[in-house]
Amino acid sequence: MFSKLQYISQGETIYSQIKNIHHALDTGCDWIQLRFKTNNKEELRDLAEASKLLCDTYSATFIINDNPYLCQEVDADGVHLGLTDMSIKEARLLLDEFKIIGGTANTYEDVVQRFEENCDYIGLGPYKFTTTKQNLSPILGLEGYQRILSKLKEEGIQIPIYAIGGIQLEDVEDLMKTGIHGIAVSSLITNKFQENNYSQLNTTLYVNS
Repeated sequence: MFSKLQYISQGETIYSQIKNIHHALDTGCDWIQLRFKTNNKEELRDLAEASKLLCDTYSATFIINDNPYLCQEVDADGVHLGLTDMSIKEARLLLDEFKIIGGTANTYEDVVQRFEENCDYIGLGPYKFTTTKQNLSPILGLEGYQRILSKLKEEGIQIPIYAIGGIQLEDVEDLMKTGIHGIAVSSLITNKFQENNYSQLNTTLYVNS
């Protein structure tokens, strides 16, 4: 079963990325998605290898953002692909059949497309404004999730869906009641998230699912 909480890594340097990932793992997160925008392939590979070792130590799922080739190279648990990245089909052919492949969606139509492409889970968003991503798609808000999840239920479409984009602790209970599987967050955990906050978040995720 997929975790209900995904941490999407933050940091402008390898050091800050590793520090934040370690913090997330120490806090209790067991699903890490490595997201590090750089044109230095060697630097990215070094970070991926170090992150993989950390996740293995904590028995956490390790996903790489956007890069199926790097996923294959460091033997990550899977890859998350945006709508303009490599297709799900191509990634399936490249990677081991047991690798996890997640996909981004911004609309109901995107969700249906991802479902038909047979990805394993969907990151649907943005929930609200976030500074962690450039070229932000139109904000869904709570009503957007309610509308999309309701329509998916009517159509009998079942796939784990994660809300993403500017989510704060006080948003989680209402989001989980829409029928999503879980949430994917960056700043919420990066910004001095403490163990007691994680316990509260974890309780909210599972009680309201």
